[in-house]
Amino acid sequence: MIERLLPAYVACADTYEKDAPPGSLYPEEARLVEAAVDRRRHEFAAVRACARRAMATLGLPPAPVLSGHRGMPLWPDGTVGSMTHCDGFRAAAMARASDARAVGIDAEPNEPLPPGVWEMISLPSERARLPREVEDPLIHWDRLLFSAKESVFKTWYPLTRIELDFDEADITFRQDPATPTEGTFTAELSQTAPGMPRSYEGKWLIGDGFAVTGIVLPALPGAAV
Repeated sequence: MIERLLPAYVACADTYEKDAPPGSLYPEEARLVEAAVDRRRHEFAAVRACARRAMATLGLPPAPVLSGHRGMPLWPDGTVGSMTHCDGFRAAAMARASDARAVGIDAEPNEPLPPGVWEMISLPSERARLPREVEDPLIHWDRLLFSAKESVFKTWYPLTRIELDFDEADITFRQDPATPTEGTFTAELSQTAPGMPRSYEGKWLIGDGFAVTGIVLPALPGAAV
């Protein structure tokens, strides 16, 4: 599904499988999760198997993807990317730095957020704009909002190293009239950073029981290859 959200120059790979192929981690990757519970290790390996498939699509050799602060993926030189995983779905998206400054993707189960989370992640303006679940039973807008903000954060943080709070991104969704389970969104940030836009455009869709969102910041003119 992720490839439907992103430009053709972004290589995407996803899987509905729980586990990665045996031995799919590089030793330096395996060390990062050697003390983790089985579920975490499986997610970590499966999403990196997706990353390797995306590398192959770009014509790049396989390489380890280590983790930085807050688990931020550390992509090979000259590339940018993003990863996501939730129960039943893992995905990676990757582009050459000559094509994109940053990529942010997120997938969530298309089901309501746990009690109390909606109030924590949403702004009054967002709550006023979003339809009630009973009016649109196909889309859990609270979960989609969470996913969109995660995609914003994954786009913003690798370029700024500044953390965003949920109340610093104001999301407006638009539905495709022909296909109401997909559309676009705009995120307006209250945070600023040198060289970074205040407004971000993304896409979303609902399918196979998941809500997925994605953002790409195109490379600036004259970006190095």
